[in-house]
Amino acid sequence: MTGKDKFQQVFLDGEREGRNGFSEAVFCEGKSLEQIQAVIAERKHAGQNVLGTRCPPEAGEKLVKLFQGLTYYSLSRTFQLIQTPPAFYQGSLGILAAGTADVPVAEEAWQTAKFYGLESHRFYDVGVAGLHRLLSQIDEIRKMDVLIAVAGMEGALPSVVAGLVKSPVIACPTSVGYGAHFKGLTTLLAMMNSCSEGITVVNIDNGFGAACAALRIFRGKNAKRV
Repeated sequence: MTGKDKFQQVFLDGEREGRNGFSEAVFCEGKSLEQIQAVIAERKHAGQNVLGTRCPPEAGEKLVKLFQGLTYYSLSRTFQLIQTPPAFYQGSLGILAAGTADVPVAEEAWQTAKFYGLESHRFYDVGVAGLHRLLSQIDEIRKMDVLIAVAGMEGALPSVVAGLVKSPVIACPTSVGYGAHFKGLTTLLAMMNSCSEGITVVNIDNGFGAACAALRIFRGKNAKRV
């Protein structure tokens, strides 16, 4: 085996779901189409469901043609191949997006949660620049068991929401903003320095990680699945 061939291999973690409840997702960024195909083919052959994230549209369109039953979602840049429908958790996850530019990351969280068996309610365009939009839906938001707040710019949304609700709040910064925003670093640091108590913060643009954090909270509550 040549060095090049060795580093073109894809090594799968088939035991992950048994260890921590999450089947291995395919992070497509940096992988060739052939590598992504190989992962999907192996998972499909094993009868497993497949989730892919950060999949560019040109690859997604090709994968839909190559694998029957695979669905690609261009807004979230995710794909799913469901062979066994998941049992769903009882309870409610709310996903908030500050503005339209934050929606792709929020959609990644939504698709991830759905893939692993957690339905979500979406509250979009509720950024603090128009606080009335958030307050007009706050009664419904307060009914959610767990919340994911997705925002760019100065990242104020999770702090405001956490000051208004009792539920766990997972803050997800996005790379939406102008120069001093530093591609999401300003938002990340703002969320980590929130004065609202107990906010969980995930990495920049990591809708997948935010959904997985929510799932861990639901599992910690011993939520029933139906």
